[in-house]
Amino acid sequence: MTQIAAKTRRIVTASALALALGTGAVLTVAPGSGEAIAAPQAGVDYIDLVARLSPAVVTIEVEKGATEVSAERGEAQPDFPWEEFSRRFGMPMPEGRMPGHPGRPDRGMTGAGTGFIISEGGQIVTNAHVVAGADSVTVTLEDGTELEAEIVGVDEATDIAVISVEAGDALPFVSFGESDALKVGQNVIAIGNPFGLGNTVTTGIVSALGRDLNSGPFDDYIQTDAAINRGNSGGPLFNEAGEVVGINTAIISPTGGSVGIGFSVPSDLAADVVAELADDGSVERGWLGVQIQPVSEDVAMALGFDSGDGVMIADVTEDTPAESAGLQKGDIVLSVNGEAVDTPRDLTRAIATQAPGAEVEIGFLRRGEEKDVTVTLGNRADLKA
Repeated sequence: MTQIAAKTRRIVTASALALALGTGAVLTVAPGSGEAIAAPQAGVDYIDLVARLSPAVVTIEVEKGATEVSAERGEAQPDFPWEEFSRRFGMPMPEGRMPGHPGRPDRGMTGAGTGFIISEGGQIVTNAHVVAGADSVTVTLEDGTELEAEIVGVDEATDIAVISVEAGDALPFVSFGESDALKVGQNVIAIGNPFGLGNTVTTGIVSALGRDLNSGPFDDYIQTDAAINRGNSGGPLFNEAGEVVGINTAIISPTGGSVGIGFSVPSDLAADVVAELADDGSVERGWLGVQIQPVSEDVAMALGFDSGDGVMIADVTEDTPAESAGLQKGDIVLSVNGEAVDTPRDLTRAIATQAPGAEVEIGFLRRGEEKDVTVTLGNRADLKA
């Protein structure tokens, strides 16, 4: 009876575990333990999911005429937009033209990228470096239909752009998901147009989150090992629910081809930028009017806290929101709207993600005393005037 009961318990335990894991799980019994354990699944396919998502992913071809700048330099310009890609991420230039673009540099530059449709009316998201400065933009749908596109807006700070097409009929589209819900190790799917070949599907996992490539104040990239190559720029990174959780933007590679280190702009950042670009073609960002620097170890020791805490104001510009609010040189900013600020990038992002005219609560340290002040932000665009 005892042996029978033990076997029964073993079977029940294995059955319960199988139900908990779902029908795709495979169970084995650990040698000598009698415990049922889950074995790795033989493989997962995304056939139905890809069939549903692919029609919303488009190929983007751009053309940029020869410029006075290139004439002044006296040199042929590389294929657009890979010049910008190389500049930002140290990627070697492609040799020759992209497939399907046999033209010569003196007749203008051509290049290819990827985008994805976010509305049945024809709004499309891509990278800013794919379409910025283009004289013409052509979108090719999965069925081969070619449509001329209009650039709605470009935001170089986040490398995001919105373009639009008129198809006459409702187009298939995809929606943004929550990138904040991503976990390292989670499966993701990239669809894009590598090397001008057309829609190509690759899969991988989330390798890391919050990567900073030192390319700007909004660096917060999703790192993935899903293959991303030239031409994938602007394409979507999907979760297994078919939601866009990232916009594929960059790779790090000694060869220019994928080595499993790709980066995507998180959807939680992208969705807000896309909404603003779609509204009026521009993104307005808050402005404080200070020069900042990290808190040095010497200053931190003198104040009795870790050097990673806070951001020091190195200077306050005249006639700025910061000066009006009473912030001074030497103040150490500790928080914005209750969120801790540890690095200059944290402070820049916390302010720039607010709209001009917004009131923010800034917590800071002055001569060892903690203080708070409310600042009405200006418009960062005023700096360009």
